[in-house]
Amino acid sequence: MITKNQIKLIRSLRIKKNRIKHNFFLAEGEKIIDELLNSEMILVNLFSTSEKYNKLEKFIHLKNPELKQISNLKSPNKVLAIFEIPKPKEIDYNSTIIAFEEINDPGNLGTIIRICDWFGIKDIICSKKSVDCYNPKVIQASMGSSSRVNISYLCLEKIISKNQNRVVAADLNGESISGFRFDSNQIIFFGSESNGFSKEISSKIKRRITIPRYNQNIDSLNLANSVAIILSEIKHKLTEK
Repeated sequence: MITKNQIKLIRSLRIKKNRIKHNFFLAEGEKIIDELLNSEMILVNLFSTSEKYNKLEKFIHLKNPELKQISNLKSPNKVLAIFEIPKPKEIDYNSTIIAFEEINDPGNLGTIIRICDWFGIKDIICSKKSVDCYNPKVIQASMGSSSRVNISYLCLEKIISKNQNRVVAADLNGESISGFRFDSNQIIFFGSESNGFSKEISSKIKRRITIPRYNQNIDSLNLANSVAIILSEIKHKLTEK
């Protein structure tokens, strides 16, 4: 049976300051939670209407109305769990890294985490004003990939100044990715969904790439789609070397 204090805690974790305070985040759905349970993530509590998890020490069985009471989803998916937020890992600057200036949409970030996982990208760098990677909507969209992709929140200006020769910006006015020479240790920067790069960041990045456009009536691509296309091109070219 779930307690009032547990309900209060779960509801509080929808807000970033409370996730920071308790160092916990929420996950929902069997697929996501199964992936997190098979990772290094530390389980705090698991609440489910299914007996599938009843061998777990921290399992609490719920009835459907109780799960609906704590779920963030319109149609609760059998299981909700609380996990500890892990400490960020050191960034591997010898591999391809993806960086974002003020990514604000949690669904976008979650999808991008999943895309990076698909292409074997281990590190994402976000500006400090970006959406929290432990926002429940980010966790939902990442489908468990958050356990395998390291997300760091850093000052982008410092990253650029220390790695100028390896920084490349995705930009409409850049060189086509089809002819660009990619290296295995580059940092690919993307601007915010609605405003692109700030003047401060844009002025510091020298090399730019773009996805070839075949219809001039379209002025932009969804951020996650752009990331997927560019990573596909990078992996294709690096595999050919």
